Amino acid sequence: MKYIYQAKDSSGKTLTGTIEASSRDEVLDALSTKNLYPTLLEEKENAGFLDTKFSLPFLNRISQKEIVMFSRQLSIMIDSNVFPAEALDALANQTTNKAMKEKLAKISSDVRGGTLLSKSFARYPEIFSTFYVNMVRSGEASGDLPNILERTADHVESEYNIRSKTMGAMIYPGVILGIFVLIFIVLMTFVVPNLIKVLTASGQQLPLTTRILISISDFFVTRWYIVLAVLAGLVGFGIYYPKTKEGKEVIDTFILKVPVFGRFFQNLFLTRFAENFSTLISAGIPIADALEVVADLIDNNVYRRIILDTRNRVIKGEGIAFALSQYEKEITPLFVQMASVGEKTGRLDSSLLNIVRFFKRETEVFVSSISSVIEPILIIGLAVMVAFLVAAILLPIYQISTTVPQ
Repeated sequence: MKYIYQAKDSSGKTLTGTIEASSRDEVLDALSTKNLYPTLLEEKENAGFLDTKFSLPFLNRISQKEIVMFSRQLSIMIDSNVFPAEALDALANQTTNKAMKEKLAKISSDVRGGTLLSKSFARYPEIFSTFYVNMVRSGEASGDLPNILERTADHVESEYNIRSKTMGAMIYPGVILGIFVLIFIVLMTFVVPNLIKVLTASGQQLPLTTRILISISDFFVTRWYIVLAVLAGLVGFGIYYPKTKEGKEVIDTFILKVPVFGRFFQNLFLTRFAENFSTLISAGIPIADALEVVADLIDNNVYRRIILDTRNRVIKGEGIAFALSQYEKEITPLFVQMASVGEKTGRLDSSLLNIVRFFKRETEVFVSSISSVIEPILIIGLAVMVAFLVAAILLPIYQISTTVPQ
């Protein structure tokens, strides 16, 4: 249950907030640990409808932007010799995100109790990824936590930018296709039936295209529930099938083979692989451990298997470049060459960053040019639709208007 408290700190400043605990005694112990002296403590009543509504998870979702800002601010505060627990308390008071505020308060409490920061972060995998936790752990071990946090923030921000560009590239064709489908359904359901009444009233023999259009329109009008069920099924399939083990495997393999977009996705996953791997090994994490972490972050089963196989080969004594060269279709020659150069010079992290910069430029070029690739396809599709409607509707109307009465 939750409790609302009002307390004073050692300087006499009054603080208020909420805390989750199983009893009042547990709350008092938690406040005492934070050197707070409670002046008011009440059990919070069950939230009403509005409170429940506005505390739904998707409304209090913690974004990557918030993680970036949190990491940078925490880095600055720790670098200024502020104790981690005090820094976490300050950041919790500043954030307007309820979920973030609650998590930071719990992490602060754990840290005050002697728990390592990395271990506290690991308890919230929905916020702090395996990569993030490993970076913080390496910073704690090396005593360079501020710089590691700053580097982690740079990486999370880079990942956010790549994800945004990817979503932008995918949303544009999806929205256009959705508009096409909507226009087609509206035409078949509301516009075409009224035009067909005029054509059928003439009593003339209708062309084949017109008869096809009438059949399609009749199906949409009289069998609308089938159309609705099919659309609902497609939406449900698109949402839930990728979440299944089989669906994930099929989709991860398929997207790498799609014309035009397959190369884009390959560059995207290789960029993620190189950037995560480079950041981890530059933080002093062993190569085998770094590969294991990256495999869990790559979000594609094809590349996950490649990375795990590479890890096993590295443990047996093989080189990274040689292991990756066994996958010619999935790993580009440039990637293998740069990895080989990095191994020979002892600067693998720098070589991987060069790969990241190259693939990021290719990604930006693809995103900026995707409209020029899709627009001709959309124009052709629109032209075909217009031609079909002209042949099915306008030509019969023209014939009726030019027929001379006997």
